[in-house]
Amino acid sequence: MKQLLVFVLFAGLFCWLMFSPVYKHVLVIRQALLQQEADYLLEIGASGRYGYIDAGMQADSRARLAQHGFDPSRLEYEVGSTTGAEADNPALPLPRGVGLKLVIRYPYDNLLTIDRLIGLEPPGPEQRMAAGGMKMSEYAP
Repeated sequence: MKQLLVFVLFAGLFCWLMFSPVYKHVLVIRQALLQQEADYLLEIGASGRYGYIDAGMQADSRARLAQHGFDPSRLEYEVGSTTGAEADNPALPLPRGVGLKLVIRYPYDNLLTIDRLIGLEPPGPEQRMAAGGMKMSEYAP
């Protein structure tokens, strides 16, 4: 009986050691892709040509992230400004010097469920990984 228990515990630990790095790698890649997309949107949105991040830019971003395996319907975008002004309205672009803020969120999708084998509690279904930043608008009317 003791040998069976040792085998079961060893098998669980062995599975975790084999597969955990794969899931962690997927998590790191997803986080990097989200941050890269946030940086790109901020660079375009805060440029002298735009001064905003509108729904069309967000739709293009969803399409780009979908090419990397993200579910576009589960991506959440939060756009704001340092002054509280609307940062997603093309009719009222943010003037030069106002900060344009962006946060992109995506669920963990049970990536870390295998960590239960060693007693770690994975993130819940309501928790999201996030990437974001802020860039000063360069738009000058």
